[in-house]
Amino acid sequence: MKARIILLLLIAVCLSLGAQETLQINGLNEAEFVYRTAEDSLSAYFSDSFGFNLGYRDFSFGLKFISELPKYSNQSSELLAELDPNRLLVAWKELYAGYSKDAFSIHVGTTQETFGQGISFRSYKDIELDEDHRLESFLLRYDDELQFKAIYGALESEDYKGRYDLAYGVDAQYPLWQGVRLGASALAFRNLGAFNKYSFRDVFAGRLLFTQGNLDSYAEYAYSEQYRLLGSPAIQGSALYVNTDYMLGNLQLGGAYKSYEDFGYRLQDIPLANYHGETLSDALASGLDEEGWQARLLYNLSESLSFTADYAEAWDGAKDKQMNDLYLAADLNLGMDQYQLSYSHLEKIDEANNTWQKEYYPALFTGFSLKGIPLQFKAEFKTIEKQNNQTESSHYEPMIQGDFSLGKLSLSLGLQSYWAEPSAWADSRYMPNIELKYPIFSHSDLLVFAGKEAGGKVCRNGVCRYLAPFEGVRAELSTRF
Repeated sequence: MKARIILLLLIAVCLSLGAQETLQINGLNEAEFVYRTAEDSLSAYFSDSFGFNLGYRDFSFGLKFISELPKYSNQSSELLAELDPNRLLVAWKELYAGYSKDAFSIHVGTTQETFGQGISFRSYKDIELDEDHRLESFLLRYDDELQFKAIYGALESEDYKGRYDLAYGVDAQYPLWQGVRLGASALAFRNLGAFNKYSFRDVFAGRLLFTQGNLDSYAEYAYSEQYRLLGSPAIQGSALYVNTDYMLGNLQLGGAYKSYEDFGYRLQDIPLANYHGETLSDALASGLDEEGWQARLLYNLSESLSFTADYAEAWDGAKDKQMNDLYLAADLNLGMDQYQLSYSHLEKIDEANNTWQKEYYPALFTGFSLKGIPLQFKAEFKTIEKQNNQTESSHYEPMIQGDFSLGKLSLSLGLQSYWAEPSAWADSRYMPNIELKYPIFSHSDLLVFAGKEAGGKVCRNGVCRYLAPFEGVRAELSTRF
């Protein structure tokens, strides 16, 4: 019944505005079919998302139809032993309407919004982790010399399906003088807990943006207080993040500092201050107990040759958990030909749990044209070492990948392996894969993947994204209008 009412409303809107020359309609349909070779009840999954936007004069309207039959989870641990009705969805969602006039705008409905760098507040959808943290809200915005935002909304509780958490706040930013901007935020979160009782969290933040000549700097400090916690006293938390970049001829220097204490919650996206975007510990959420720094360097030796270095360290208050992250790269650009040699190193130590892990790998990337065919080649040889109590282990994960285009067809071929010892390469486990991308029409792209992949950050055919481990066939059709 609800879907019929929405459809009738949309037809009425289109008929009433269809004669107007200023009416603008655009949208996107994304369909995906997945066949996963794993032990679950279905193996086959299908989803479709059809969204569109209407714009007329100063008004905008958007809506998305989502079907998940059933929902495919990126988490390998969430296989469907039996068909779960909670994983089936056919509904109109992500409805919004807006009005914008000069510097003033109003937005009602599904909202994506950020205050500052997102340290104190960010309403967003994390596609990589398949998590939706967007508010259904009322958003008021004024964007001129004074930038002002006010938001009031709700989002479904993570722990109680069909129940909602509440969030509201204001944010303002104003130029004090040329090159200096000052911002401030105040927010309140009401999180549903046991016995239908809400815990309270209030957050206050201030930030400074400084730009002068070759120097760019950003600093933000936030204070948080949690109270009305069942059986627990109030908890105070804080977050400090500073980032600076300076240009000196062909040399670019940068640095960052972070300090977070009891400052982790759902509606935020705190900077991790390291090249690879790694958390301090795989067993500890970011923002709870963390301090660290980062140093960056980029030097252009010539117009075609450059060198990059990035190093970061982080630790907790007791120094039980420590992490360091290193990235080095040399880039050579010769017209259309590109070459890069890099080295990555990541180490995490958890003395309290007597665990240690390290991964490091050199990587080679080349991009050139071979007889008129654009070709990209990437290879890396990853070594992973671990210690858990008195047990030590190590293995190797070599990977090669080649991307090239034949007319409109883009093709990516990859091969990844797992070696316990280099001498056992012939008997080791291999994960081959192939991905094809083809524009069926000027507005429609077909993407087909087949094979195995270990997951993590994957870059193919010019697109990078984080993927979960997968084995099977995946087909995606994207249509724009």
